[in-house]
Amino acid sequence: MMYRVRIEVSLKQGHSDPEGETAAKSLQELGYPVKATHVGKVYTVYLSADSGSEARRITDEMCRKLLANPTKDDYSYALEEV
Repeated sequence: MMYRVRIEVSLKQGHSDPEGETAAKSLQELGYPVKATHVGKVYTVYLSADSGSEARRITDEMCRKLLANPTKDDYSYALEEV
């Protein structure tokens, strides 16, 4: 089976986000009523797996080993059979 996985990686609460802070400040200077901006990454991955549970296992492993730094990042994902 083929699965599409949308993985979102974001900074854990309490970690500084200078890119997000700069974006928020710039948007405010342009007159937008922005209170805060947080920057993250989104990955769309297509993978082959025998079942949804295997696809979730593979996705967790990819996130832990490469896509997210467990020290500073949180991740979440949505899995869809295609």
